[in-house]
Amino acid sequence: MTPADQSFLWEMLYQSLYVPQGNAPFERDVVKHPDIAKYVKEWGREDDSGFVAIDENNRPLGAVWLRLLKDEERGFGYVDNRTPELGIAVLPEYRGKGIGAGLLSRLIEAAADSYESISLSVAAENPALRLYQRLGFKEVGRCAGSITMRRKLEPR
Repeated sequence: MTPADQSFLWEMLYQSLYVPQGNAPFERDVVKHPDIAKYVKEWGREDDSGFVAIDENNRPLGAVWLRLLKDEERGFGYVDNRTPELGIAVLPEYRGKGIGAGLLSRLIEAAADSYESISLSVAAENPALRLYQRLGFKEVGRCAGSITMRRKLEPR
């Protein structure tokens, strides 16, 4: 993922926001809120990394990314100043096809060279929780219906 992927990354940030079934979706400008925007704003910082899944026609389908948010910038999945937070989303029409699992597996493999662990925050009722558990993420905290999870990494 490069700074050229910024516009798609904003879309993925929006798509990553969990909306329980039967609830109205968020307004699009919710991603401009500082607590959410910090996950992608000015993408391309030194510690930013990620991958975009594309189809055979080079159209993006989903993305997974890491950003090290520390001190006053820390996000919803904050564990410590050495652990980057994970963002992941797949366009709705491509969900349930293994794209998210593939992206996340690739990121876990790549991040092991740079970090001891990665973290995320997920709504307790979000079906993606099962994917995170399957790929080795463990609960390290809870707050207001959200679970903070960490995945320890082994260098290759």
